[in-house]
Amino acid sequence: MRPAVRRLWALCRKESFQIVRDPSSILIAFVLPVMLLFIYGYGINLDASRLHVGIVLESDSADAQSFTQALYGSPYIDPVRSHDRRVMLRRLDQGEVRAVVIVPPDFSRRLAQGQTALEVLTDGAEPNTANFAASYLQNVWLTWQQQRARDSGRPATAPITLTPRYWFNPSTVSRNYLVPGSIAVIMTIIGALLTSLVIAREWEHGTMEALLSTPVTRFELLLSKILPYYLLGICAMLLCVLVARFLMQVPFHGSIVVLFAVSSLFLGSALGLGLLLSSATRNQFLAAQAALTAAFLPAIMLSGFVFEIASMPAPVRAVTYLIPARYFVSALQTLFQAGTLWPVLLPDLLFLLLSAVFWLGLTARQSARRLD
Repeated sequence: MRPAVRRLWALCRKESFQIVRDPSSILIAFVLPVMLLFIYGYGINLDASRLHVGIVLESDSADAQSFTQALYGSPYIDPVRSHDRRVMLRRLDQGEVRAVVIVPPDFSRRLAQGQTALEVLTDGAEPNTANFAASYLQNVWLTWQQQRARDSGRPATAPITLTPRYWFNPSTVSRNYLVPGSIAVIMTIIGALLTSLVIAREWEHGTMEALLSTPVTRFELLLSKILPYYLLGICAMLLCVLVARFLMQVPFHGSIVVLFAVSSLFLGSALGLGLLLSSATRNQFLAAQAALTAAFLPAIMLSGFVFEIASMPAPVRAVTYLIPARYFVSALQTLFQAGTLWPVLLPDLLFLLLSAVFWLGLTARQSARRLD
């Protein structure tokens, strides 16, 4: 065995012993990812289900009672009845209901004459929820009208019939695309945290001077810091995928090999960022704080995980092209929801490769002034 290989093997063994003896690395790699995944997976939910909708029933006609029963039969609406319009509008202002349906006293007459028969008020403080409420109420109204026409023996065909078809998320459950994105954010944090402490720890414990007195080269030292934590990062990624697939029931349609390749390239960027901060600060506390700030905020705000990139201002959109988490989020969502689509995955893989080379190269250059 060549001396360089023996030195690298000895350094990797030393780092592995430190990982085993230091429980913080195990907690970061195995406990923190699962905890964050459950928080993101179950805490963030964009599905508007069981909306509280107020019903002001000012008419006691059979048509008004029938329409009210249709509202009660919807799985997406939780109706709250009242005969006083002012009380229900006050509840809308206080946020107790998301929408108010007002059934006027002449409801049946307006229906017979083809006039506007209902008044719907929504809470515009949350535009997305207001749109959901208006859409749900419109669907209930159209369904009720068609059923009423069939019961009376009249044709119930609508002028235009829309049949939505969802290719990549047919269940329209937001968790199916939020969980893959949250895995990308979690791995950004985990990868940067794992290596943000290693070089700073050597300086704080006084063992860096001992390493500098040995024939160990800069490349061997950095590689020995990367390889053990790369294996930890891959194990953390595997754990997140298993939890998402089998506990959260998020479907996975892609290739495991491609997932491994994407994860490996992304870990190169995340681990390189952590090593760079560790080498630059030489202090474990400062390195950990810097890693959390530099990794978490761009990943959560500029990756497209929650906030749509296309709706951002042009200068901010330009910055997102420099964030590795953007491409990791895109690749994971594609693999989980659509499968192995190479026109989407190849640009993501290319940028992640360039990003890994950039961060690891910058770390080697930064360490050259400290270790040589």
